[in-house]
Amino acid sequence: MIIQAKSAVIAGALVGDTWVEISENLIRSVNKGVNPSPDQIIDGVLIPGFVDIHCHGGGGKYFSALTPGEIHSVIETHRGHGTTSLMASLVTEPIETIKEQIMRLKPFYERGQIVGIHLEGPYLSHARCGAHDPALLVAPDLTEIKELIELADGAIKMITIAPELPGAIEVIKYLSAAGVTVAIGHTDGAFIDAAAGTNAGATVVTHFMNGMNKSLTEGSFASLVVADDRLAVELILDGHHIAFSTAREIYTALGSRIILITDAMAAAGATDGSYTIGKLAVTVKDGVARLESNGALAGSVLTMDAVFINAVDSIGLSVKEAVAATSMRAAKRLGFKDRGDIAVGMRADLLSYNASTSSITLISE
Repeated sequence: MIIQAKSAVIAGALVGDTWVEISENLIRSVNKGVNPSPDQIIDGVLIPGFVDIHCHGGGGKYFSALTPGEIHSVIETHRGHGTTSLMASLVTEPIETIKEQIMRLKPFYERGQIVGIHLEGPYLSHARCGAHDPALLVAPDLTEIKELIELADGAIKMITIAPELPGAIEVIKYLSAAGVTVAIGHTDGAFIDAAAGTNAGATVVTHFMNGMNKSLTEGSFASLVVADDRLAVELILDGHHIAFSTAREIYTALGSRIILITDAMAAAGATDGSYTIGKLAVTVKDGVARLESNGALAGSVLTMDAVFINAVDSIGLSVKEAVAATSMRAAKRLGFKDRGDIAVGMRADLLSYNASTSSITLISE
């Protein structure tokens, strides 16, 4: 199949007339100019599929669901909005429940329907628990972590840990050596704790400026994040978790390290109403999810096409910058070498972005 586009983002650059040959879901050639007989002509910019490394649910369902059909529904909801590589994030639950959830998700990882599992809990700070049940939070235990990693058999790709917790540094060192990405977040720690976690091998910050002290004063957790370029920085770009004006300032300072995520809960791609996160009751009103108990934000209702459009329209990123933030950096940080860009040998995960309609279309072979 030959796809012709008037422009495309290739290797991080916006280029003119481009045609791409694909077969068996792989990119076979990328060419400048106009092909005389394309199978499909793209009315928009050809961009790589989105890579979302932090997503809990969508279409009314969660990755923690009990049935394969419900899990499949989450995947298809986000794929319909351009996410061709999706990490299944799990919230804090009892360890035995998390083990059951891992076992239900493993077949989806083995079939390539998700790129891995992200444990956002239970190794988080009580003081910064957000929408995680504080009664279920625990300090990281190396023996327990090893059991989870063995059970997952390669499916766990990322774990969020508050680095100030007892045992956290030892666990971060172990996970880093084992090839699991460690994110630091949901933390009440300071500069010294962020530095210790980063020196131990953490490479990602979970939804920066949410679930942490937002102060940038000397000695704060956030000040280390800004200063240390070893850390990739997740942002939730919905205008609620952080204002678009603040996101613009953060991107100006840290642009080359920003990874845009959804942190989507079940209402993404669905409707307002009553939901839960774990056992906690959530109300979604006007597209904003909050805990019923205290009004705290409880994930987002974002899909990655909305994230991309917000990046361009609301904080002023160029198309190539938005591609880097929604595809390229996430793939690179997690070590996925076959996606996140348009290049020979990559997966043919392709989208069309139409600026005039602010829309994203999934391109199928």
